[in-house]
Amino acid sequence: MKEQEPKGLPIELTSEDLEQEIQHVNNPIVGLKPIEKKYLGKVIEVRQENNRYIFSDGDASVEIRVVSDEIIKVRMAPHSVFLEEFSYAVPKLDQRVAVFTFTEEDDRYAVSTNTVTCFINKADFRISFADNDSNIINEDFQAMHYEENVQFGGYYVYCTKTCFPEESFYGLGDKPTDFNLRGKRLQNWNSDTYSFAKHQDPLYRSIPFYISLNKGVAHGIFMDNTFKTHFDFAHEDAGKTSFWADGGELQYYYIHGPHMMDVVKRYHTLTGTHKLPPIWALGYHQCRWSYYPESKLKDLADNFRKRKIPCDALYLDIDYMDGYRCFTWNKKYFPNPKKMIKELSDDGFKTVVIIDPGIKVDNNYWVFKEGKENKYFCRRSDDYFMEGHVWPGRCQFPDFTNPEVRQWWGTLFKELVEVGVAGVWNDMNEPAVFGSGTFPDDVRHQYDGHRGSHRKAHNVYGMQMVRATYDGLKLLQKNKRPFTITRAGYAGVQRYSSVWTGDNVATWEHLKIGSIQMQRLSVSGIPFAGTDIGGFSGEPSGELFTRWIQLGVFSPFMRAHSAGDTAEREPWSFGPELEDINRKFIELRYKLLPYIYSTFWEHHRYGFPILRPVVMIEQHNPTNHYREDEFTFGDKILVCPVLEEGATSRRLYLPEGQWFDYWTHESITGGKELDVLAPLDSMPIFVKAGSVIPEFPVMQHVNEFEVEEMIFQVYYSDYEVNSFYFEDHGDTFAYEQDIYLEKKFVVNGDKKSMLIKQSIEGLFTPRYETYDLKIIGLPFKPSKVVIDGKDYTGDLAFDDLKRVRLKVNKNFRQVQIFK
Repeated sequence: MKEQEPKGLPIELTSEDLEQEIQHVNNPIVGLKPIEKKYLGKVIEVRQENNRYIFSDGDASVEIRVVSDEIIKVRMAPHSVFLEEFSYAVPKLDQRVAVFTFTEEDDRYAVSTNTVTCFINKADFRISFADNDSNIINEDFQAMHYEENVQFGGYYVYCTKTCFPEESFYGLGDKPTDFNLRGKRLQNWNSDTYSFAKHQDPLYRSIPFYISLNKGVAHGIFMDNTFKTHFDFAHEDAGKTSFWADGGELQYYYIHGPHMMDVVKRYHTLTGTHKLPPIWALGYHQCRWSYYPESKLKDLADNFRKRKIPCDALYLDIDYMDGYRCFTWNKKYFPNPKKMIKELSDDGFKTVVIIDPGIKVDNNYWVFKEGKENKYFCRRSDDYFMEGHVWPGRCQFPDFTNPEVRQWWGTLFKELVEVGVAGVWNDMNEPAVFGSGTFPDDVRHQYDGHRGSHRKAHNVYGMQMVRATYDGLKLLQKNKRPFTITRAGYAGVQRYSSVWTGDNVATWEHLKIGSIQMQRLSVSGIPFAGTDIGGFSGEPSGELFTRWIQLGVFSPFMRAHSAGDTAEREPWSFGPELEDINRKFIELRYKLLPYIYSTFWEHHRYGFPILRPVVMIEQHNPTNHYREDEFTFGDKILVCPVLEEGATSRRLYLPEGQWFDYWTHESITGGKELDVLAPLDSMPIFVKAGSVIPEFPVMQHVNEFEVEEMIFQVYYSDYEVNSFYFEDHGDTFAYEQDIYLEKKFVVNGDKKSMLIKQSIEGLFTPRYETYDLKIIGLPFKPSKVVIDGKDYTGDLAFDDLKRVRLKVNKNFRQVQIFK
C-alpha cells in the first residue's frame, strides 16, 4: 500500500487552558452552555489505522474508511467516542481494496482509491468526493453537525450536501410518491398504514439508501442508521440535500457510479442480495383475509383447476388460528390441517400461513408459557413487560434483536412444517399495536448484545422477526429453500424475505402507485416485491382488476389479496370475458417463468435489480429523469402497463435500440415516444432485439409435468447481444455446490445471415434433450441452416407469426442461418 504519513497537530490541553474553560460561580447553571447544533470545526489532527483515517477538530472525530475502490464510509463521533461497530444491514464489512493513498495538500487532505477520492477540507471539515477526472460528484454544503438529546442521551446527527441544479434522486424504499424524489421531504419509521394515500409518509419499510443522478453521473448514499431518519431532497432549500437521524451515529457510505446500475450492485455488496427463491414462489398466488373454513379453501382450489387458471400458492390469514394464537389451528374451521394441506399439495398448491409477532397473554398457551419462562419478551425501562393489544387481545412481543430469541422463534415452526406448510407470511411486524400505533420509546432491546431502546430497534424489529422465521424454516425444511414474506423491514431485509407494499386501495391511482413502488424497491435493493393485486381495501371494477393482473405478470411477486369486508376477487369474479383475459395473462406469467427465474439468478449472483426504470436504462437522457410509467423486467422485456381507466391505447417511451412487439413481432426502432394500441385484452410489451427468451409450455402449477423440450424465442439483431438462461432443481440449495446450468447465448446477424452461439457452465442435468428455437424477425427468407458444422434438414418455412422453427440438440454450440 502506497501512502504518505499523515500530518497534523496533536491535541494537548494544559491545566491552565482547562481552568480558563471552566467558569467558577456559586450558581452552576450560569456556567452551562445552551444546547444547540454544533458544527465540526477546523481539522487539527489526523491519524491512520489500517484502512481507516481518523480526523479531529479537537472535540469530535470523523472516520474515513476505504471499503472498496468505489465505496468509502464516513462516520462521525461527537466528543470522539465511537460506538461499538455493529450493523444489521451490513453483516460483515469486508475490505476489498488493495491500493489506496493518503496525501496532504495546503488546504485539504485526500484519501484516494483507483476510482474515487475523498477530500477533507482543513479549514471547515467539509467532505467531498471526486472521480478520476477531478469532477466533484458529492460535497458537503456545510460541515456535519450534531445536537445533544437531553431526554434520551446521545445526539441528533446531521449531514447537509450541496444539491446541484439538475440533480435527481431515486430510491428510499417503497415511498408512495413520484419516482423522482427531488423536492420531497421524507422520513423512515416503520408504520402500519392501512389504506395509505399517495404521498403518505412513512410506510412499512425503512431503507435509508438513495441514488443521485446529476449530468449523467450517478452515486449513492446509504445512511446506515436504524433510528428515525429524515431525508430532504431540495425541499426546504433548492441548493441543499440533507439527511439526519434522531439518534445513533452519523454513518454513511458514499457509493460511486457512474451508472445507476453500478450503484445498486455495489450497494448489494454491502447489504447482500436476495437468496434464490423456490421457483413455485414465482407463480401466481391467491390470498384473502380470510379463506375459511376448509371447504372454502378446497372450493377455491377446485375452481382454479376446473377453470384451468394456473396457481401455485393459497394463503391462510389470521382466521386459521385458534383465537388468533400464532402456531395454532382453529379445529372448527380446519379439523385436520395435515390431511387438507396434503390434498392441496397433491393438486399442486403450496400452503402459506400468516404469523404475527404478538403472542397472546395466556398461561395455558404453550408459546406464551415458553416465552415467559425464558424471558424472551420485550420489557419497558422500569422492567414491566411491553404489552399491547393486537388481534388475539392483550399480547406480549418477543425481542427479535436477541439471537437466543430468534433461535427459539425458529423452532416454533416445527409443527407447521410437519403438517406441510410451505411458506410463512410475517405481518404486523412494524411492530403494530392497536391504539398506540407501535411500542413506546422506552422499550428495551438486547440488540445482539449492543443494547438499545425501541428508538434504535423499531426499524429493524420486522427484519429480525423475518430473519428468525427464515433461519428456522431453513433448518426445519432441510435442503428446501424457505419462502417468506414480510410487511416491515430495514436495509438488508432482502437476505431473508420477499415483501409486498402493504394495505393498498382498489383505485386506479393505487395501480400506478404500485408500479412506481415496485420500481423504487427494486433500485433500493429489495427485488422480490409485489402489490396486493386488485387492491386490499375497496372494490375494484373488473377492468381495474384485469389491468392489475397484467401488471402483476411483471411484478417479481405476484399475489392477489383483499380485505374480508370486500367482495371476493378471484380471476373469475368479474364474468367470463374478463376471466378469459385474466387466464391469458396468468398463463403468460407461467410461460415466462424460466426467464423470470433466470432474472432472479442474475440478481442473486451478480446484484442486478430485477425491475429497471427507464432512467436506469438511459440515464444520459435528462428527459428520462421523471419517467415512471415503463420499466424493464430483467434487461430484455420492456413493460408498459395500462394505468388509466377506459384506456384502449397509451403513449409510451421506447428506449434506444431495436425492439420487437411481443404480440405481433413487429420490429420498431427506439429512442422515441410512441402511441400504441392497448385494448383490455392486451398490454404493450416489447422485447429487445437479439434476445433469447426461454419459455415453458403452459402449466397449471410449477412442476406439473417434466418439460420435454425447452422453448426459446430468439429475436434477430444486426448487432451482438448476450442473453442468459439459468436452470437447476428449482427448490434446493444444490446450486450453491454448482448443481445448476448457466447458459449464455450470443446473437448477431446481418442482411444475409444470423448466428446463435451457446456456452454452458455448471453441473445440473435437465431431463429434456432438445430445444424448440423460434427465430423471430429475420430480414430474409432462410435457405440453409448449419448446426455445429452439419446441415439442418428440417422445415425452414415461416409459421403464421413469421417465425422459423428449428429443433436442435440442447448442447448445440453454434447455429448459422443463411439467406
